[in-house]
Amino acid sequence: MSAFQAPQGETALGHWPDLMTGDHHMNPGTMPAPPHRDAAVLIPIIEHAAGPQVLLTQRATHLTKHAGQISFPGGRSEPFDPDLAHTALRETQEEVGLPPEAFELVGELPLYITRTGFAIRPFVALIKPPIQVSPDPSEVAEVFEVPLNFLMDPGNHQRQTRNWQDKPRYFWAIPYHNRYIWGATAGILVNLSRLLNP
Repeated sequence: MSAFQAPQGETALGHWPDLMTGDHHMNPGTMPAPPHRDAAVLIPIIEHAAGPQVLLTQRATHLTKHAGQISFPGGRSEPFDPDLAHTALRETQEEVGLPPEAFELVGELPLYITRTGFAIRPFVALIKPPIQVSPDPSEVAEVFEVPLNFLMDPGNHQRQTRNWQDKPRYFWAIPYHNRYIWGATAGILVNLSRLLNP
């Protein structure tokens, strides 16, 4: 039996009243106008004997958008992708060097719409160690792991605010040692936590 048990049934697919649909959830009136751009991310859970860990990336500092931020592997859907699951797995291979066949997809979360107009479909996947990552330096500065139990603990989820365009913008953050997980990545993790801890 897997160390990580994905929730089963319709509720597991996102039909849960406490789930956020995007950055606008805590900032009414900021929902970007459609059409939204399709994207997908992978939430890779590594099944270590000592406990499951989530693989995350830190984006390269030279990127023009979201430089240095912590994110899941993933990206924009391309016309040649047959579906969004393929997008998530393809982008994961391109960014961190882990092939699609290394993962077992176990579920998906509802779309998460970002302030910049991306509609992100998160997929949860299991991977067994040992793993050998090979980050693409043009996109990824570092690959690291965080214990799943830490990320799923609501006590570690912080509702924070910053001023943006002279207005307060609210968002979730999950600080972990010297890491600062925030924005859409933190919001998606909060959604996963709410599914696993109803």
